[in-house]
Amino acid sequence: MISVSTEAEKKVIVEIKGVNKIYGSNHVVKDLDLTVYEGEFLTLLGSSGCGKTTTLRMVAGFEEPTSGSIRVEGEDIQNKEPFERDVNTVFQSYALFPHMTVYDNVAYGLKMKKVKKAEIKERVIHMLDLVQLGGFEKRYPSQLSGGQKQRVAIARALINRPKVLLLDEPLGALDLKLRKQMQLELKRLQRKLNITFIYVTHDQEEALTMSDRICIMNDGVLQQVGTPYEIYETPKTKFVATFIGETNLFEGSVIKKSGRKLHIAVEPGDFAVEDENENFNQGDMIAVSVRPERMLYSDTPVDGFNLIGTVKEQVYVGSVLKTIVILSNGNEIKIERLAGQELPTGGQVYLYWGNGDAKLIHTFDNVFAQAVENIVMQ
Repeated sequence: MISVSTEAEKKVIVEIKGVNKIYGSNHVVKDLDLTVYEGEFLTLLGSSGCGKTTTLRMVAGFEEPTSGSIRVEGEDIQNKEPFERDVNTVFQSYALFPHMTVYDNVAYGLKMKKVKKAEIKERVIHMLDLVQLGGFEKRYPSQLSGGQKQRVAIARALINRPKVLLLDEPLGALDLKLRKQMQLELKRLQRKLNITFIYVTHDQEEALTMSDRICIMNDGVLQQVGTPYEIYETPKTKFVATFIGETNLFEGSVIKKSGRKLHIAVEPGDFAVEDENENFNQGDMIAVSVRPERMLYSDTPVDGFNLIGTVKEQVYVGSVLKTIVILSNGNEIKIERLAGQELPTGGQVYLYWGNGDAKLIHTFDNVFAQAVENIVMQ
């Protein structure tokens, strides 16, 4: 995690303000506002076509915003060519020069800047040691594994000492085991060098593993920004709740409000939950998200809950047992718990959860919510 305690104390390194990107009739990035702080590992996360790579390419200078501004350390960079910006990019394809040795690939940027040979040698050797490729100087890309090629690409980008390193799904071409290993190595390297990383991925687990903060994008809209813990534990929209990890989503309406307690009716039953922030009123449409590991069951009714289901199947995955319970309306509820607590298939159970384990979400999307907020502010 970032050590500084408040956003006011952090130095802003990249500021994206009101950025839109439109290709013909396709509005790819919509009114994007995003602040990136010095030394943090920020991940843009979303499914294909959500606008995350386009955002990265606009920061890099490979695409120009249709409107809005992008600043690095307070300086507007939109009129600068990619090579003039103090950012470097690492691609999934590595983009190494096949006819050059590892040494020459890494040294290329410094040679273009006409850095002295002695300094180039010192910095290349140091950088190869940092990415654990000391002794590989004379090898060619064809003699390297996928993970080694990726390290060379990262070393080549970092040796120029950019203010920001942009990484566009850099581990996507690696196998699962190597990808997990490289995730830890990349995070270690980022912390050691204290360089700002902006990382693009569609892999939720990768984002949770590596990031200081995660930006969830969907259909060009920034849905939520927060730490991995905040994104997982307190999703702000239905999309975030269902996109990050697994969740059980109950959609219905508030039929009664008693202080902070909401009584909610859903198609297969009803239940009561605490509204700690008092964001909801009687008649509101609501979605309630409960993670599988927080879902509980009982052989007998539980006060405040009227959710009855039938055990459909159970899957043993090592130390965890995954259970599927089907409700009367056909919705499947997932439960995860330690192995050894198997339920009889076909048996009836009463579902419930503990205080604070349910996250309450307005069912209209965040674009509409923002519009409502803007009207109220006026």
